[in-house]
Amino acid sequence: MAKYKRTHMCGELSISNLNEEISLTGWVQKSRDLGGLLFLDLRDRTGILQVVFNKDKDSELFEYAQKIRGEYVISVSGIVGKRDEKAINKKMKTGYIELLANNVKIISKAETPPIYIEDDLNASENLRLKYRYLDLRRPAMQNIFFVRHNVNKLIRGYFDRKSFIEVETPVLTKTTPEGARDYLVPSRVQPGKFFALPQSPQLFKQILMVSGFDKYFQIVKCFRDEDLRADRQPEFTQLDMEMSFVESDDVMEIIEGLMKEIFKSIKEVEITLPLPRLTYKEAMNRYGSDKPDVRFNLELKDLGDLLSNSEFKVFSDAIKNGGSIKAINAEGCGTKLSRKEIDSLGEFVKTYRAKGLAWINFTEEGIKSPIAKFLKEQEMKSIVERMNAKTGDIIFIVADNSRTVYDSLGQLRLELGKKYNLIDKTKIGLLWVTEFPLLDYDENEKRYVAIHHPFTSPMDEDINLLDSEPLNVRAKAYDIVLNGYELGGGSIRIHDSELQEKMFNLLGFSKEEAWRKFGFLLEAFKYGTPPHGGLAIGIDRLIMLLTDTDNIRDVIAFPKTQSASCLMTDAPSLADERQLAELKIKLD
Repeated sequence: MAKYKRTHMCGELSISNLNEEISLTGWVQKSRDLGGLLFLDLRDRTGILQVVFNKDKDSELFEYAQKIRGEYVISVSGIVGKRDEKAINKKMKTGYIELLANNVKIISKAETPPIYIEDDLNASENLRLKYRYLDLRRPAMQNIFFVRHNVNKLIRGYFDRKSFIEVETPVLTKTTPEGARDYLVPSRVQPGKFFALPQSPQLFKQILMVSGFDKYFQIVKCFRDEDLRADRQPEFTQLDMEMSFVESDDVMEIIEGLMKEIFKSIKEVEITLPLPRLTYKEAMNRYGSDKPDVRFNLELKDLGDLLSNSEFKVFSDAIKNGGSIKAINAEGCGTKLSRKEIDSLGEFVKTYRAKGLAWINFTEEGIKSPIAKFLKEQEMKSIVERMNAKTGDIIFIVADNSRTVYDSLGQLRLELGKKYNLIDKTKIGLLWVTEFPLLDYDENEKRYVAIHHPFTSPMDEDINLLDSEPLNVRAKAYDIVLNGYELGGGSIRIHDSELQEKMFNLLGFSKEEAWRKFGFLLEAFKYGTPPHGGLAIGIDRLIMLLTDTDNIRDVIAFPKTQSASCLMTDAPSLADERQLAELKIKLD
């Protein structure tokens, strides 16, 4: 290997290296043969440098270099020279210099690649994933992974300075109900039994608090057998942390400090602390979402008190049935939207279970609205005042059960924000959402379910509501939100055995069932449990937002497709009969 030893990296060279004799290795980006001069662009992970072969100086070397094609791997040496004034490329970091070659060796030849190694790539994602090793050669992709490396380095340094200890937790573990479907791994030595790949290290990190570690963190792989989307993968990486003898503010303060360091280092942005906080109730009422994008206005306003007695039954019936009437004012959008586009927005909200979308357009000619004839003059006047509407605005209204109203208008808000460039992308919309409901009610299973997990602690002042009004109990839970994405979430955990037992009862677990599923944790809790809490942040999602991509597959070196398959390795694949026999598994 010594014969291929390089002295420098391509992108690290500058005018300060003039007249130095150097050796480089890398891939050939492209070549240009001008007859007596041959130019190669040599690329490595740091950048590109132009290499020049002169036929008059060494015809044998020139002829050998003419054999080199795109993506050949070569070793080249020579003298760093200054480019001719007319040939300077100010767009390139190395655009003032070139390498005057005096030796070159082809290390490895390459066939014509099925995708171009360039940032403005027009290839399908499936083709990129099949030839991922080529896709990863592109500078834009490599930059993402440099960011990822630096973020991981920052995380470890930050938590080390805060006296946390990194502890690895098992990958082969017990299947426990944590909200998603487990990936199961059959045991060969115990036929018929299965390990599960962890959805998170939740139970282990709580046991580490019982073990007295006090402050734990880990950058860890997690696995969930879920239906996929653009920002979700079956295996993902998260920052996991837990602390003893803390309340919510202590955990949030630690994470805020980390976010400040990351944004300053990676984005050169100063974040003001403490971060803004919204309660879950405030977030839903104002934005229709528990992960609001606060970089633009277009907030929801409540019209229920104005229209509860309206003769328009769609409105009055919604309130009578315990639902809501809410609206958003798309300021200035009334003149931009055609009737066809308004109708398409009506179809859009139907995908979020809304029965329809009422609208009032304030044009130069006056109010245009299909519902105007159903509203009294005072009702219309009250809506205009509440929504602060003026000429050029258009108000959208949804009346339905509250969940549908929040979902449909919250998504419509985002759709309008993207469609009409209302989102200020220079802003960092980083905030906390707190005081989530502890429980929800599953109509299919006819039982309460934990919104976070069964070990989340209720707010102290709401504990007395567990017996009488469980759906009104707030949790000591908190999510950190960035630009409309849930970046991470956590909670203070239950450490009192009586309260934990009550929680299991509410969730429909018998004592025997709770011990069967969580027995190892409950056993540990019998021997002195400190109050504790923590949080997990999705590293993949954080990198996605830091690098301004909207596809989580871009920030994972070897991701899965939406059908949870790897096009490069053709995984998952069939197991052969011998493997299945060893595992005592028969396929139907």
